[in-house]
Amino acid sequence: MKYLGKHYLLELYDCPAELLSDPNFIDKKMNEAAREMEASIVESNFHHFNPLGVSGVIIIKESHLTIHTWPEYGYAAIDIFTCGKIYMERGIDFLIEALNAKSSEVKKMGRGAAHKFTQTMVPRKS
Repeated sequence: MKYLGKHYLLELYDCPAELLSDPNFIDKKMNEAAREMEASIVESNFHHFNPLGVSGVIIIKESHLTIHTWPEYGYAAIDIFTCGKIYMERGIDFLIEALNAKSSEVKKMGRGAAHKFTQTMVPRKS
C-alpha cells in the first residue's frame, strides 16, 4: 500500500536522567540525528521544563522530528515524520545510542493512504 508519508514512533527507556534533563544536549543530538538521516534542517526549537524535562521540534524540509523527555522515568518519546527520502534507520540508531537507552521500541506507520484519496491535487488559484 502506498502512503503520502511515514511516521516512526521511537520509545526510549532507561536513559540517564542527566542526559534527558539537558536541553543543549538534546538539541545537539536531535540535530545530529537529522543530519545522520540526511534530512534538510529548516529550524529547531527546544524548551527546558523546570525542574525536569525537555520538549523540542526540528522542522525539516521532509517534515519533522519531535522529542519529549521524562528524566524522572528515564524515558524519551521521539516522533519522526517524513514525506521525503531520508535515511530513517540511521537517525533512529544514532538516537538510541546517543541517549544511552537500555531498551527501545520503534513503531512504524504509514500516513495518508493513497488509495483513500478520491481526487487528485488541483493547483491553487491566486
